[in-house]
Amino acid sequence: MNDPTSTVGEDTEESAPTCASCGETIVNEPTHRVLTSVENGQVSAEHFCDEDCRAAFVG
Repeated sequence: MNDPTSTVGEDTEESAPTCASCGETIVNEPTHRVLTSVENGQVSAEHFCDEDCRAAFVG
């Protein structure tokens, strides 16, 4: 994802994030989930297609 502050639903195939669990490109998915964490002062964000992919990644 090029601009993490972009408006929801503006992603294109080129700018959309990929699911950290299944690797699919997430383009304008209403079920899109993001898991954000901070470690050693660094922020990271993992994107997921839906709740099932998020749960598989975390679980």
